[in-house]
Amino acid sequence: MMTSLAHVDADVHQAITREIDRQQHRLILIASENVASQAVMGAQGSLMTNKYAEGYPGRRYYGGCANVDTVERLAIERAKQLFGADHVNVQPHSGSSANMAAYLSVLKPGDPILGMDLPNGGHLTHGHPVNFSGILFQSSSYGVDRNTQLIDYDAVERIAKECRPRMIVVGASAYARTLDFERFRAIATSVGAYLLADIAHIAGLVAVGLHPSPIPHADFVTTTTHKTLRGPRGGIIMCRQEFAKAVDKIVFPGLQGGPLMHVIAAKAVALKEAQSPDFRAYQQRVLTNAKTLAGELRQRGYTIVSGDTDTHLFLVDLSPKGVTGKEAESALDASGITVNKNTIPYDKQPPAVASGIRLGTPIVSSRGMGPSEMTVIAALIDQVIENADDATVHETVRTEIQSLCGKFPTYDH
Repeated sequence: MMTSLAHVDADVHQAITREIDRQQHRLILIASENVASQAVMGAQGSLMTNKYAEGYPGRRYYGGCANVDTVERLAIERAKQLFGADHVNVQPHSGSSANMAAYLSVLKPGDPILGMDLPNGGHLTHGHPVNFSGILFQSSSYGVDRNTQLIDYDAVERIAKECRPRMIVVGASAYARTLDFERFRAIATSVGAYLLADIAHIAGLVAVGLHPSPIPHADFVTTTTHKTLRGPRGGIIMCRQEFAKAVDKIVFPGLQGGPLMHVIAAKAVALKEAQSPDFRAYQQRVLTNAKTLAGELRQRGYTIVSGDTDTHLFLVDLSPKGVTGKEAESALDASGITVNKNTIPYDKQPPAVASGIRLGTPIVSSRGMGPSEMTVIAALIDQVIENADDATVHETVRTEIQSLCGKFPTYDH
């Protein structure tokens, strides 16, 4: 296929070739990225991309859907088994569209919602004013305590009683500690609100029991499939049986037309992989590596937001080092280490600059790296940040990173 692509479109072929080189030879610590297996990519790159299949298995608007019905049913049943969900819809194209569908299945435009503030670790789709969630709904937010940098559940309850939301959203894109879904359920019940748990980042951990599950407590659970779940890019909605018809109707025909059947096939493969003992061992490695990397940086004088991590990611507050997140991201990138700048709670810097960086261990763990490598990585990160403007240091570290990555290839061939 690559030979054919090179012949048809040399520009795209070259970009893909460069991307293969980047993923193989750079250290990637982006918390929201992972390495899909060749089986997942094989399904996603299959000729199922050719099939239009509006509707649901057994209820399609097109003929010739027997085989795509099979893979969609497999994806649904595997998700139910993995998470213990009553009902699953695997058609959302992304986590954002899954969240939109969850909202619109029971809410009307203008209804009040309550979600985690983006600068405190939340997500755009949890009510940010520039996003559809903040445009369509009357949005209020909760955050973390200024001193502990942990969610203050008493404050969440107080805010909920003030704004009386129709839905409370729990979940985060940059919060490193365990989420208390049971407490959120109690708060939602006390104000008569639905509870939506967005586990896009922690789905893999939840699937194997390394983070508490929201399924017993939430009315709706959404997730992406490409982060810790290590599948293709896409979304899933899980819900109580009483909301099944409403969710399915709003996904199709409410928000989407034909589902991406090649992606759903890849979701089915990823959900099967997630049921294996190897997957649980992988998730444990992700946690161990995150704790080790955070601890090693803390020993080197770095401030870890909230003090530690219980998940696959954590934030580093660089303000005591006199370096912004933007400067650190640029210097690390020049040294072969890919991270993203990130605001910290109550950040004085604008988001485009930020005072911190977000580090995640899904990819390095997928590559087989362990605690000893995290010690090396912490030392290299420290070397770069302490010499952010030194091109010689960047070159030296880049050589070391290439050597390290060569021992842990992203793919075998």
